[in-house]
Amino acid sequence: MRPQGPFMPPYNQPFQPNSCNNYDIHSGPVMNKGFPQAPYGNSGVQNGPSNNFPGPLQNQNISQVQSNVVSPTSQMISNQMSQDFNAMHISQNQNHVLTHPTQRHPNNMPPTQTPSMIGHQQQQQHHYWQQPPPPRVSQTPGAPFQNPPASYSSNVNAPSYPPAYSTEPCSVPPPNNNAFISTMQHGDRTLPPLPPMGQGNQAVPNKMQNPEVFQQQRQFRPPAPYTNGVSCDGVPPMPLHSQFSHQNSSMNARYPPSQSPGPAQGGVVPPSSASQYGQPPGNNVPAPLPQPTQNRRLDPDQMPSPIQVIEDDQNLRSCTFPTAQRGLVPPLVTTNFTVVDEGICSPRFIRSTIYNVPTTADLLKQTYVPFALAISPFARIHEGEHPPPIVDPGEEGPVRCHRCRAYMSPFMQFIDAGRRFQCMLCKTTTEVPAHYFTHLDHVGQRVDKLERAELCLGSYEFIVNKDYCKEGKFPNCPAFIFLIDVSYNSIRNGMVKTLCDNMKSVLARLPREDDTVESKMRVGFITYGTAIHFYNINSSLAQPQMLVVSDVNDMFMPLLDGFLVHPSESAHVIDSLMEQIPMMFADTKETETVLGPAIQAGLEALRAAECAGKLYVFHSTLPIAEAPGKLKNRDDRKLLATDKEKTILSPQIPFYNNIGQECVKAGCAVDLFLFNNAYIDIATLGQVCRLTGGQLYKYTYFQSDLDGERFIEDLRRNVEKPIAFDAVLRVRTSTGIRPTEFIGSFFMSNTTDVELATVSCDTSLAIEIKYDDKLTEDDAVCIQCAILYTSCSGQRRLRVHNLALNACTQMAELFRNCELDAILNFFLKEGVHKVTEETPKQIKEYLISRSAQILACYRKNCAQASSAGQLILPECMKLLPLYINCLIKCDALSGGQEISTDDRSFIMLTALNMDVSSSAVYLYPRLLPLHDFKPKTEYFELPTAIRCSLERLKESGAYLIENGLSMFLWIGMNVDPEWIQNVFGVPTVARIDVDKPCLLELSNLLSKSVRDIISHIQSERPRNMKMYIVRQGDKLELVFRQLLVEDRTTEGSTSYVDFLCHLHKEIRTLLS
Repeated sequence: MRPQGPFMPPYNQPFQPNSCNNYDIHSGPVMNKGFPQAPYGNSGVQNGPSNNFPGPLQNQNISQVQSNVVSPTSQMISNQMSQDFNAMHISQNQNHVLTHPTQRHPNNMPPTQTPSMIGHQQQQQHHYWQQPPPPRVSQTPGAPFQNPPASYSSNVNAPSYPPAYSTEPCSVPPPNNNAFISTMQHGDRTLPPLPPMGQGNQAVPNKMQNPEVFQQQRQFRPPAPYTNGVSCDGVPPMPLHSQFSHQNSSMNARYPPSQSPGPAQGGVVPPSSASQYGQPPGNNVPAPLPQPTQNRRLDPDQMPSPIQVIEDDQNLRSCTFPTAQRGLVPPLVTTNFTVVDEGICSPRFIRSTIYNVPTTADLLKQTYVPFALAISPFARIHEGEHPPPIVDPGEEGPVRCHRCRAYMSPFMQFIDAGRRFQCMLCKTTTEVPAHYFTHLDHVGQRVDKLERAELCLGSYEFIVNKDYCKEGKFPNCPAFIFLIDVSYNSIRNGMVKTLCDNMKSVLARLPREDDTVESKMRVGFITYGTAIHFYNINSSLAQPQMLVVSDVNDMFMPLLDGFLVHPSESAHVIDSLMEQIPMMFADTKETETVLGPAIQAGLEALRAAECAGKLYVFHSTLPIAEAPGKLKNRDDRKLLATDKEKTILSPQIPFYNNIGQECVKAGCAVDLFLFNNAYIDIATLGQVCRLTGGQLYKYTYFQSDLDGERFIEDLRRNVEKPIAFDAVLRVRTSTGIRPTEFIGSFFMSNTTDVELATVSCDTSLAIEIKYDDKLTEDDAVCIQCAILYTSCSGQRRLRVHNLALNACTQMAELFRNCELDAILNFFLKEGVHKVTEETPKQIKEYLISRSAQILACYRKNCAQASSAGQLILPECMKLLPLYINCLIKCDALSGGQEISTDDRSFIMLTALNMDVSSSAVYLYPRLLPLHDFKPKTEYFELPTAIRCSLERLKESGAYLIENGLSMFLWIGMNVDPEWIQNVFGVPTVARIDVDKPCLLELSNLLSKSVRDIISHIQSERPRNMKMYIVRQGDKLELVFRQLLVEDRTTEGSTSYVDFLCHLHKEIRTLLS
């Protein structure tokens, strides 16, 4: 029976882990990868001794104041594939294998029988499928391909679409297939045969044509050339949606080139755009969805499915996850599980890309798998889990190793009758302080082990003494300062009034400690246009007072007492101020505004109060007024996806980088809420958020009646979420490895400490680990993450997370214990960082090459018995090809001229701060069918997700898709009228009001269930997503299809099938 203690809650029996993989990586120079690179140094953490973490002024009553790519994937669809795949073998065990045709029977006929190991008893069975006779070949084998007929190349002169959203448009996926052979054999899964690329065409009569594509897709090349209306690989051409051809020209007339109709991965829709996409009843009949044909030789259902992987993990591991076992791969981020801390920190705090670490750098380098950590030090805990307990070690402070300065943890070993302990990291022995001494039991464990959190838990907190505080003084309570742009644009779009009307409800949600009734946070208010306005809201005043600083070149703090107050004490003054601000500036004519001086004003206010805090900045236009931080309009979206895109995706001037660094030193974070109607240069302004650990929100074409509720909900959630201030994070590791590269939103003034003005539950960073020496196979590979911070109550604390991994000497052990979600999170952040250093082509080629190297290494070293023509995928990496294809197509890396420059910069900054769960849904969106969902009154349950491909949709269906940044509700033209009536309150699809950002609250169970589904999804994401209602045939449907990531998207991109085919070719080249 497991011993119990105050920090050891009971748990259910653990289950057996799934088989996963490990990895290997190049060693390289130390580099800090906060995007874009700031002018500060960085290097690995040394495992040696270290120190502790270290104008005119007016004063008047406010009531009297008057307002003053070149894509490498284009080669994936070349005609160089020389083999023709006609059969496939399936297995559900360790590996996934694609069979080469040379291993098949002659004349492309299926084998008579194939052994299969099925179930736990591994009994051999035989499965037979009669393959239909192949279609007639319409072109001489080996002859060069004919040019496509004019009907297929009409894209070249087709009318172009306006700039779209933040992802590439999707084309219609290839139809389904039923001609395959499926067998199962132990250890290998043979994937369906990939369609040959470059083989002779086969006649497939009466097939629909390929749809036209977006404006940049002037010379779209399908994965195989078309001749006489036939696909060269036996796959019929994709159907043409008739409404697209006559909607092209109208779309250009509706939007100028500078606007983007809407987001697929974070972009925006101009006001009332949804209605412009709608089709008037009776004018245009939506084209039917393509139906699967029967002549296709590759069935996507037989390829690795993310939906099946997610469901299997949920069914197997949706119980408790005890962390006592070292090197145990955690459940997927999509699985609903409860963590029981038994000495290793929760995977919600730290996920490793590998859980079996090679003992040598050479072994890891051969695998090409990255060794990295995804760290979310303040991640939300789930229901049934316990937060890290807070320990008060007294004036002496926490016990530490005297050499590497690691903190006491469950992996410290006590020796010499408990008088000394051996460090888990550097193996040095340290004398136990007298106040911490206790005896050991008969197995060498301290008798008080279960009574001390730091000895039995993986995560815990210490209350620290003055030695851990700046200048040896305990900090004051932090503060929030709201800086409101009151220029003409902010007044006109209703942002100022919306904010002021809801400020009372926002302040009611200020963060507080769990054991307190009221928040100790203080607040202050600043408004600005071309001058800066401070407000005295002292509780002793009947009306607020305004003080104006008009000399923005020499910013100072004109007010000490009365600027920062407790909301409960000055509630009546704050309410009066919120009523008067919209009226005071209602008639303003100022169209130019400053921004840099406003941030400086907030920074000076926090410095004067000697406290840390956060600035909430609500801004609407490019700061072009004469003042520090002035910017010019340099927008040139034509540079996106070209080798010169880095010039407009990098900061324009160093001012905002410099002020961001000043903010970090003062413990001042900046959150930007942007309400722009035109270019605002997020690439430059966003640097102050990135360096301080703040967040950036964007509401382009803001309208208070449509977007006000979403904006206020974002603000409320931001204000109330758990937060830490003035933080310093350091990662220590076992001797032989060290952290070298840091990627995320932070600042580093040295090579070891990550400095963050604020850290919230949404903060996440990636750290790559490299080798200094060999590791010992028998010892655990230990990692300790310590973050020193100030709580919202002003208490200085230290949070510690401990992770223990296994060491291994075999590649097979590494590949069995990989965590694919963490690997993709690292690749995403690494790719975003490279955007400002390398060309889009180089980034894509790097990702494709590295994924091919990983799979080639596994094929060469762990599956040697298989034939040379098989594509073998390790179990825990069977979705790597799909996710890599999604990664190279996502807007963060490949957003081109179809999105705006600001949209691209916004998505890049957002991606840098994504945790593992956010990056997973961003790369592979969640698609839920709602039309056949059966509401339940007993409990809440989400519909079962389906794969992100157009061929999964039905004209009689309604589907909800989201990727964490945007959400679409797609309605087919033949949905049951009763369903439409219950959800939308109208009798037909044509009468749905697509302009509404939310659903009506109707008094029926189906309406409530659909709204509950949407609300549940919104609650899972860091920010509130705008929902777009899309009817089949609406032009906005083109944007919806961009999230169907298994299909083709823009020119040069590929479908899942085509990419897998190309990746197989790359792997065979590496193995040859």
